Amino acid sequence: MNTPLISVVIPVYNIEEYLERCVNSVRMQTYGNLEIVLVDDGSTDKSGMLCDELAKKDGRIKVFHKENGGSSSARNLGIAKAGGEFIGFVDSDDYISENMYELLYQAMQKYDADIVQVGRDEIDTEGNALPNICEPPERAEFVASKDFLKELLMHRGDCSFCTKLLRKSLFETAQFPIGELNEDFKLLIQFLGMVKGIVSLPQQTYHVFYRIGSNTRKVDKENFSNVYGDCVNNADAVETLVREEYPELVPVAFRFGMFQRLEYLLHVPISKMNQENVQYKAICSYVRKNCLKALGNPYLTGKNKLYLLLFAIAPKGIRVVHKKLKGL
Repeated sequence: MNTPLISVVIPVYNIEEYLERCVNSVRMQTYGNLEIVLVDDGSTDKSGMLCDELAKKDGRIKVFHKENGGSSSARNLGIAKAGGEFIGFVDSDDYISENMYELLYQAMQKYDADIVQVGRDEIDTEGNALPNICEPPERAEFVASKDFLKELLMHRGDCSFCTKLLRKSLFETAQFPIGELNEDFKLLIQFLGMVKGIVSLPQQTYHVFYRIGSNTRKVDKENFSNVYGDCVNNADAVETLVREEYPELVPVAFRFGMFQRLEYLLHVPISKMNQENVQYKAICSYVRKNCLKALGNPYLTGKNKLYLLLFAIAPKGIRVVHKKLKGL
């Protein structure tokens, strides 16, 4: 029986040291009918040349070069160029187990699903396994969209598109937002409204390579990733969605928004806690106005509530103390 084509999109930007390992892990997949779409996002090292060399070794590899525009723009181009009925994504510094797409496709067929995901683990530069960010289920399970959304809002779910196989038709009405971080969360929230749910598998076959210097990891103490601000914006967007579609999840969505603001306040450099920082001012105002509501929220922990109360009173002072205690 012929199997449908799966397109695996890999955005590439200045990653020559790890790119070949990533691509080879996709080339070795046990699922046979597969193409690899490499999108060189304006690399300034030898990554673009390496993409072309890899394509010479395997006819399933298609390479596209573009001006730098960020991961979302590279993914969107890859989607447009992909010929598969199904589509997956791998980040160019990560790698996957050889049976990942076979497992995903089999589950998609079994459950007649639009989205299926595997588990993931994190590996550091020394090859050591780090604690799981998302705990995989004990066995394969179908999770309804509302329940999957709740897990995301409780920071227990996996919003990464890299662990998932999706029907390409989903992307006909929505794409990755360009110029934003936390883009996977934003797009997945839209997709949850278009599907009945997501199948989640227990196998941890996607391997995240944890390295300093990627989009969301600090290189120095004054470097403040835009991801924290984008997470706050996405929290506001999902709270609006929840009020319209899942009113029973409003307290959970409120918890999510307060938690994201707390993350912002705990990581923003003290030098950026000033009146010129518009988003910082708005976050402080929101925390003050909603502090009492937060104290009564059953989904926030006691530690969350204590920090929010302190930040509502003296945000900059608390950050100074926090920095001394944590060495941040």
